[in-house]
Amino acid sequence: MPSSDMHNYDRDELFIDGQWVRPASTAAIEVIDPATEHVIGRVPAGSVEDVDAAVAAARRAFDPLIGIGERYERLTRVIEAMEKRLPAIAETITREMGAPIRIAQSVQTQVPLAVARGFAEALRTFEFEERIGNSMVLREPYGVVGAITPWNYPLYQVVAKVLPAIAAGCTVVLKPSNEAPLSVFEFVEALQAAELPPGVVNLVSGPGRVIGERLSEHPDVDFVSFTGSTGVGSRVGELAGKTIKKVALELGGKSANVILDGADLATAVKVGVGSAFLNGGQTCMAWTRMLVPQAHYGEALDLVEAAVSKYPVGDPWDPSTRIGPSASQSQYESVVGFIERARRDGSRLLLGGPEKIRDIGYYVAPTVFADVDPESELGQEEVFGPVLAVIPFTDTEDALRIANGTPYGLSGAVWAADDAAAIAFARAVQTGQLDINGGKYNPAAPFGGYKKSGIGRELGRIGFEEYLQVKSLQLPA
Repeated sequence: MPSSDMHNYDRDELFIDGQWVRPASTAAIEVIDPATEHVIGRVPAGSVEDVDAAVAAARRAFDPLIGIGERYERLTRVIEAMEKRLPAIAETITREMGAPIRIAQSVQTQVPLAVARGFAEALRTFEFEERIGNSMVLREPYGVVGAITPWNYPLYQVVAKVLPAIAAGCTVVLKPSNEAPLSVFEFVEALQAAELPPGVVNLVSGPGRVIGERLSEHPDVDFVSFTGSTGVGSRVGELAGKTIKKVALELGGKSANVILDGADLATAVKVGVGSAFLNGGQTCMAWTRMLVPQAHYGEALDLVEAAVSKYPVGDPWDPSTRIGPSASQSQYESVVGFIERARRDGSRLLLGGPEKIRDIGYYVAPTVFADVDPESELGQEEVFGPVLAVIPFTDTEDALRIANGTPYGLSGAVWAADDAAAIAFARAVQTGQLDINGGKYNPAAPFGGYKKSGIGRELGRIGFEEYLQVKSLQLPA
């Protein structure tokens, strides 16, 4: 385990108007290592006054006529500065939210780098003007952005909001999660090293009910981008609606891994278990429902058991660990509650369970339930932990009914005998993104949800466009 002396985990300043400043209050939020249950650092518990100062700085820094060349230079400097700090940021992510170091050094940091480069390419190739008949259609920066990010992928979620905002010419006030804010402070230090003009990006940590609510309702914030729970997202939308500002919401999911007759069952199960348990199941796009043909159900359960045996739980600093602790005590308690209720509701516990598996740390055993009623809580609601529900179906129509039978529609997968059959099924699935027969992740593809999984899209050119607004100039003949 690296020494904490290499990092500054006792933060007592916010980043506003290009400099680190003392907040209005001395109140602080403790950051707890979920593997040891020890306090490892603190960040300021900001106030409404801090948000107002940060928004004022962002408003002063916003130039609606900023050139594309200047945006591109800012973006490339940020990417270069961030890349230099990724090894240190990976260590901080492991320490603050328990991601195994192998995940922190790959998915948690290298995916954000790929996403950042995708935004640079989107900016480089984007057409900001087009002619439609006698009109010139312009795409201009949206303005001041309030970015509210969660704890499960702290760097990725920040990059997915701050980088397209910079590329679009917007300015940002960023609110990180309370559970995993330290890596975000290190990211902002990279922005400082990139020498962005004062006020382009500002950082205010603190309670969601204070910082998040003020950003959502602030009359000088033009656009709020939020990632988190559906309940909080609804509140963000409610507050933002009072000032008629744009909102993008990336919310919960209960994604289905649909394995149709004729598919490569062994591969589909193996990949599906990996998706369900990635990052300890703390992934909004995790395939947490595995739908299997009734005729192959027993074989699928055997394959699930074999796959889960290769996911050891343990010390996140051990390179062999694939599942670390839940990110916080409250998250651990929530996951255990889901497991206990699922067992009472009649689902058959195949592996794992709610029992404590280590004396210290918020560890949950990888848990699999069979014979899950699609209408039960486990079949409907996001657990956000290492819990997989395996559900049999009778035919393709039944599989589609189950896949579409939740309030969510964020992600998922379809496996079939050939791509054409999988794509035909996928067209009827009400979700924002689907992997077809193991298609690989594409950081340039738009990501977002149907139904209660959200509004708007992130990543790539389409995610970049969220930060632009459209103006039409009707020209004389």
